Amino acid sequence: MTGQSPLSFRSAALDFRRARRRATLEQIMARLTGRSADLLSYEEVRRKLRARESARWGLKEIPLDAIVGSVGRYIDFTRSFLPRQDSDEERWARVKVAVTDLGGLPPIEVYQIGQAYFVRDGNHRVSVARQVGATHIQAYVTEVRTKVPLLPDTQPDDLILKAEYTDFLERTRLDELRPEADLSVTVPGQYQALEEHIEVHRYFMGLEQEREIPYEEAVVHWYDEVYLPVVQGIRERGILRDFPGRTETDLYLWVSEHRAVLEQALGWEIEPEAAAADLATQFSRRRQRIVSRASEKILDAVTPDGFEAGPPPGQWRREQLALRQDDRLFGDILVPVSGEEIGWHALEQALVVAHREGARLRGLHVVRSEAQRDSEEAQAVQAEFNRRCEAAGVPGGLAVVVGRVARKICERVRWSDLVVVDLAHPPAPQPVARLSSGFRTLIRRCARPVLAVPGPSSHLSRALLAYDGSPKADEALFVATYLSGQWDIPLIVVTVIEIGRTTSDTLGRAQSYLERHGVQAAFVKETGLVAEAILKTCEEHESDLIIMGGYGFSPVLEVVLGSAVDEILRASRRPMLICR
Repeated sequence: MTGQSPLSFRSAALDFRRARRRATLEQIMARLTGRSADLLSYEEVRRKLRARESARWGLKEIPLDAIVGSVGRYIDFTRSFLPRQDSDEERWARVKVAVTDLGGLPPIEVYQIGQAYFVRDGNHRVSVARQVGATHIQAYVTEVRTKVPLLPDTQPDDLILKAEYTDFLERTRLDELRPEADLSVTVPGQYQALEEHIEVHRYFMGLEQEREIPYEEAVVHWYDEVYLPVVQGIRERGILRDFPGRTETDLYLWVSEHRAVLEQALGWEIEPEAAAADLATQFSRRRQRIVSRASEKILDAVTPDGFEAGPPPGQWRREQLALRQDDRLFGDILVPVSGEEIGWHALEQALVVAHREGARLRGLHVVRSEAQRDSEEAQAVQAEFNRRCEAAGVPGGLAVVVGRVARKICERVRWSDLVVVDLAHPPAPQPVARLSSGFRTLIRRCARPVLAVPGPSSHLSRALLAYDGSPKADEALFVATYLSGQWDIPLIVVTVIEIGRTTSDTLGRAQSYLERHGVQAAFVKETGLVAEAILKTCEEHESDLIIMGGYGFSPVLEVVLGSAVDEILRASRRPMLICR
């Protein structure tokens, strides 16, 4: 201690003991929070990340917070470089005195990996510098390169993930083939799953192209054509907000797993975008999503089917437009089939729509028990469904499920854009019968437009829109505009004037909307009973498709008073597209 002030050294020794106590507290807090208080071992990091020394940059100033490890003394200090060993007291105090007496510290020597630094020489200088409140320190820096970036907040457990990522990049060379790619994950073992995805993709590429696919070609094609589209959908819909702390690659794998589970459960092919949206809806930890799920369960449990109001107007359109990848409005069509001869009318009508839309059909056959699910009758329905789809050249598949028809349709409709259903039992005129009507429940609860088919299929070549200016009629206007423009079919718009509800201006609103979208239509203003006026106009103009909004009043009022929708469903011999 020659040349040192005894008072200064004694003060520095006291500072060391205070730092030791803080080191103990830091270790206790680390155990409580689950975050390590340990420095990283440079040799372990270098080995796991297959790092290679590159170049010495010389002297520069580096942030102390970015120093995360040490070459040889990583067990002697905590993550914030508080001393752990009592035997370091004299050396630490001498460094502290030198800082006080000489006004500064000699430069340290460090290795740099990514944005993190490892002390090669000068651990005590770093410790003292942090205790005196310094934020930066002079250092001779040697750069060490690795395929995987290292950040200052990297924890020891993170090294497992980074080592797995390094091995993945070594095998796939994705960092060279697609330098912008970031496939970071937060759960160990995921890179093995990614490599399995690549191998499966490579296998099917070989079958499709009838040749052996080089591994690197498969890697690039998988990344561009499989991985990126899913990730792009995750970004566009902001799904990462539903799973804080997770990465895009985490969600890609979860979406893939969720999609496989859904397809097995439903018996249908599910698009990745739809699987991603459902993943967020079902498992998001955001407060809004949790409250929404709980509310739906409570309402479903306490509200009788006949009194359910169903989803709000326009919800289906917002969901559909968010997922659309092309110009089709009805890309997936749900078709319940009973197996009875009259029940095949809905399928034949759905085939007409599928041809116009380039859509695929999702058949649904609902039975009452598990025994019926595997019966010869159910297998015969499935075979007949497949036969008719194949004969029409329309892709489709049928699922057989147990339950109540209307509820099962409403549960599965979210995977489709349109429901085409046979109208064998329209709502009866008596209030009690209306309350128990399965078809009425379907229209109220269904989150997609319903095409009701009362008989043999129609060509759907002339459409009539019944418009009263209500929110659900606006949804019908949207669909009518699409069908008339996309299918190139004539459109008649009829408004029935009712005091206090519809006026001549109501028809004008529809006309303005259609003109803005470049669709020509004929406009008819009627008076009298609503259902009769609509059906009369339909007859006069030889329309073979009626488009209208769903129920406009509350469920209770419509059970008591009845509805024009019910009257049209009972009387019309033409398909009716009911929107909400």
